[in-house]
Amino acid sequence: MDHRLKKDKQFSYVYRKGKRAHSEHLTLFSVASKFKTYKIGYAISKKIGKANQRNKLKRRLKEIVRTGNFAKDNFNYVLMAKVGAAELDFASLKAEVKKVFEK
Repeated sequence: MDHRLKKDKQFSYVYRKGKRAHSEHLTLFSVASKFKTYKIGYAISKKIGKANQRNKLKRRLKEIVRTGNFAKDNFNYVLMAKVGAAELDFASLKAEVKKVFEK
């Protein structure tokens, strides 16, 4: 099953209608969905760093969400990274993702 938000329209809807939860380096937008599974998109600004840093951060976030079972079904999410998120190690990034999903 593919759990990704892909289209700009989907991201815009989640930004417009979703609830926000913040941590120091992450922001999570969540909105109820009609689909049985969750869908998640990752938003990483060019302010974070060069492409290789952004890609590494995105890979780490995807792996944390995939293995952590934080996302609930019937929801759409956008996980947005803030400046400084790329400097975190994997364990502290995982703790932040857990914290933001619990809010």
